[in-house]
Amino acid sequence: MRHALILAGGSGTRLWPYSTASLPKQLVPLLPGGRSLLDVAVERATSCVPAERVWLGAGEQLRDAVAKVEGLQADRLVVEPSARDTLPAVALGCAVIAAHDPDAVVAVLTADHLIEPLDSFAQTLDDAFTLAEQREDALVTFGVVPDAPATGFGYLELGAPLGAGHVVGRFVEKPTLSRAAEYLAAGPSRYLWNSGMFVWRADTLLRAVDEFSPHAGLVLRAMGQAYGTKRWEPLAKDAWPTVAKLSVDYGVMEPASTSEDFTVVALPLAARWLDVGSWPAYGEALGRDTAGNAVGAARAVLHASRDCVVASSDPTHLVTLVGCEGLVVVHTPEATLVMPADDAQRVKELHALVQEQAPELA
Repeated sequence: MRHALILAGGSGTRLWPYSTASLPKQLVPLLPGGRSLLDVAVERATSCVPAERVWLGAGEQLRDAVAKVEGLQADRLVVEPSARDTLPAVALGCAVIAAHDPDAVVAVLTADHLIEPLDSFAQTLDDAFTLAEQREDALVTFGVVPDAPATGFGYLELGAPLGAGHVVGRFVEKPTLSRAAEYLAAGPSRYLWNSGMFVWRADTLLRAVDEFSPHAGLVLRAMGQAYGTKRWEPLAKDAWPTVAKLSVDYGVMEPASTSEDFTVVALPLAARWLDVGSWPAYGEALGRDTAGNAVGAARAVLHASRDCVVASSDPTHLVTLVGCEGLVVVHTPEATLVMPADDAQRVKELHALVQEQAPELA
């Protein structure tokens, strides 16, 4: 049967000070109507897969918060003992699902993206499920058609056509601007952005982990079988910390793309895809006015200002700008951030300093 596993981990440091260790970006009510990215992700998944087969992977520190998300069934939460990157998170989730359904085909989805329209996404997801059901060796990923020479995303280099997609010949790390421009010029039949979403048979993914990270495969299979039983605690305490911190791209997808035992396939995502991973991206999610300003604040007055992003979590606080251009201004009751939008990727550096000097606000 078809299942969905939403990954709700990640610290979201580039959206500080909204996003903090205790309330990371996927749980913050960033969107209109007080909705969070995770709310939208669960709604998206349950529109494609029955609610009883939608699972959520999250860290122990977020157990209580994510359990309250509307549409998620309480017994479909897979809690990681601690953060160890995406390979352990994905493989543990697939192992737990496989323990319930040995024939499971699993879509691994993100909790911090906006994807629309839903109908287009659902069609691409259905194509991916069908491909994984037909091919036991298939590890399917979604590629996003680039619309700019972005340097903040990884890229998929495409090879021969296969079904509705292409075989992935190579995973490319975040490129320089000049190289990203070359990829854009080559077109979407050659390069796509790596979306970080996947579809595969649970047993195929676990077999790949066994091959490329044997120790992790052994531990995570055992933990999947033990989840929810008295055998879980000793494994969580003693075995989980021995699993290497690896991303699923680096630990599985990249070696699988050159292996004779697996076929990595990319399907182009026929939908608008926005990775809400920075304040400018948040501005795009909100939409901009005729002056290019994006406002996510209950009270704000902008005068003679252009191309700014303004956000405030305090409904009574008034944020004002005069004669500003290309700024990000973010207010919370505890902290204020002001920076040029072009320096948005440096919030991660700033967050490291906040951790040192004001850890209670990080």
